[in-house]
Amino acid sequence: MGTYGFSAPEYLTTGHLTGKSDIYSFGVVLLEMLSSRRAIDKNRPSEEHNLVDWAKPYLTNKQRIFRVLDTHLQGQYSMNRAQKAANLGLQCLAAKPKLRPSIDEMV
Repeated sequence: MGTYGFSAPEYLTTGHLTGKSDIYSFGVVLLEMLSSRRAIDKNRPSEEHNLVDWAKPYLTNKQRIFRVLDTHLQGQYSMNRAQKAANLGLQCLAAKPKLRPSIDEMV
C-alpha cells in the first residue's frame, strides 16, 4: 500500500504498483534528505504542506535549488553535486512513469 506523500500519481489513480512507482517514492525520500523536511508536513504554511509540490519548481532552476537544500548544512556541500542530486530527484518525480529513470540509470 502506498503511503500518502510517497505514492506515485499513477498508483493514486489506478491502484497498481510498478517499479516506476518505487522510483517515484525514492525521489520523495531523496528530496526529504536534501531538504530535511517531511513529505507531508501540516505544520508548515499551506503552500508547503506537500514537499514535492512545493519543491519541484525550485528543482527545475539551477539558481533556485538552494531554497530546497537544508539550511543547517550551511553550504558545506559541493553545489555541483547538490544540483546532480536535485536533478535525479526531479527525474524520479516525473508525473509520467516512462519519463522516470530506471534503477540502473539511477545507480
